[in-house]
Amino acid sequence: MTSTKDGATQVLVVGESWIKHTVHIKGFDEFRTVEYEEGGGVFLDSLEASGLDVTYMRAHEISGRFPKTLEELQQFDVVVLSDIGANSFLLADETFLRSERSVNRLSLLADFTEAGGGLIMVGGYMSFTGIDGKARYGMSPLAPVLPVTMLDYDDRIEVPEGLDATFDEPNHEILGGTPAEWPMLLGYNRVIAKSDATVVARFGEDPLLVVGTAGVGRTVAFASDLAPHWAPPEFVQWQHYQALWTSIVNWAAGLDTSLPSPVHAIAAVD
Repeated sequence: MTSTKDGATQVLVVGESWIKHTVHIKGFDEFRTVEYEEGGGVFLDSLEASGLDVTYMRAHEISGRFPKTLEELQQFDVVVLSDIGANSFLLADETFLRSERSVNRLSLLADFTEAGGGLIMVGGYMSFTGIDGKARYGMSPLAPVLPVTMLDYDDRIEVPEGLDATFDEPNHEILGGTPAEWPMLLGYNRVIAKSDATVVARFGEDPLLVVGTAGVGRTVAFASDLAPHWAPPEFVQWQHYQALWTSIVNWAAGLDTSLPSPVHAIAAVD
């Protein structure tokens, strides 16, 4: 499937935002503060600087903005989910607040993928199974289309001493010619590669980058993070960070990542 506009890969990035409610206790007194934060700035800027047409949907916008029809979803070539749990898609306002029927947006995303779209899930505390099992994708309609099987309990593996990835497929097209030697990472979600999927990179016996297909679409599981804390500054500021993620997204879109970058890839970031 190709729904590119002006030759640019159309990418929908969902997640990577949160609200912090902090209680400050100072002796007898306490007060509260609320902060809104986004974690995917370098990632988004990298895709845009490579000429990809990026639409960013923050976590709190899913209920109102995530496509409700296959036609709407097919305006994109690739959907990237990063650190956002299944409930945000399954519990639309009309269903959770008013007990009304609504479209299952994860079923819609599975249909989109099987019809030729690209699906990428990036690891995090609310990816795959997630912290305390709360991301819950293994119980969702995305489970059959992702290239990995998810655990039924908290799948986070914290590696505070740092981990070095090893590569089963150092020349795989998805890497786009970037070095098969990543800067350290600090953790990941433990997943199990499906028998018909390809493990590109791993840590020990655990896959870190897995690729597969669903119907005529392509699927990617990146089990670590694209931003802190699992992706420390050494990874996010790596000179090949932009090229790696651009290649991953374009591979998911079904493009030949071995080809030279098009002219629009030098477009300036907004």
